[in-house]
Amino acid sequence: MCGAGKAMQKNTGMRFDSTQGKRPMKKTGIAVSVARCKNCGLVYTNPMPVPENISDHYGVEPEAYWKEDYFRIPENHYSDELSVLKKLTKNKKPLRVLDIGAGIGKVMLTLEKEGYDVYGIEASETFYKTAIDKMDINSEKLHCGMIEDAEYPVSHFDFINLGAVLEHLYNPDKILKKLMKWLKPGGLIFVSVPSSRWLMAKLMNFLYSLQGLDYVSNLSPMHQPYHLYEFGLKSFILNGKKNNYKVVHHQVYVCDTFAPKVFDKPLRWIMRKQGSGLQLLVCLKKT
Repeated sequence: MCGAGKAMQKNTGMRFDSTQGKRPMKKTGIAVSVARCKNCGLVYTNPMPVPENISDHYGVEPEAYWKEDYFRIPENHYSDELSVLKKLTKNKKPLRVLDIGAGIGKVMLTLEKEGYDVYGIEASETFYKTAIDKMDINSEKLHCGMIEDAEYPVSHFDFINLGAVLEHLYNPDKILKKLMKWLKPGGLIFVSVPSSRWLMAKLMNFLYSLQGLDYVSNLSPMHQPYHLYEFGLKSFILNGKKNNYKVVHHQVYVCDTFAPKVFDKPLRWIMRKQGSGLQLLVCLKKT
């Protein structure tokens, strides 16, 4: 992301190909090393595991993933991001929008309801078909395939949404460079990613160190949800100098703590104060 070399790489520990729990030494499996960039805070696996078949990541069976209420779109769906988008664009309409990782089309439908001209990319054929058949998404506006293989005209979109996508891709820098070509000058990209400053990961890593273990809880490169990266704000600030954008807004969401209920409230308070929640939203403007 920032262009730093190997000298700025710090090895932090090992990550199993399954959930580790509190005592990973009781499990067997394959482990991969996890590194952190000392320059921008990016967390990543090194070496990077690559699936034998990409369908291992995206070939999700419907019954294993959703229930009927999954298809209902809550009234507040995408409301925070939409509020920021309207503020940054001064509520200018219509905007041509691309939603990457469209899933079954919830964000697409939400933005269409607001009057935007919305297109989407979805890697999973299962989600793609469900979006068209069950959610009535226009098949001409939804592309099924990998973002690496998709093509759109230069300066075609006013706004691109990347919700829970970039952490799954093998070369985030290359993808952001590609998206900037599709974006109009002054256009926006919203990126929602796991934060490399998440408090709960730090606490779990500290627990491992107390046991004398060379393990970390960051990432899940070889099991669902297949996170390959965790990002810091500085990752995008420095990457913007390479790819001609600047960060115009960011915010951190606490999300779940996954801690016992008695600790949940104080941990949430700390994360709000520190900005050390689970999810980072960065808003990038093409310069």
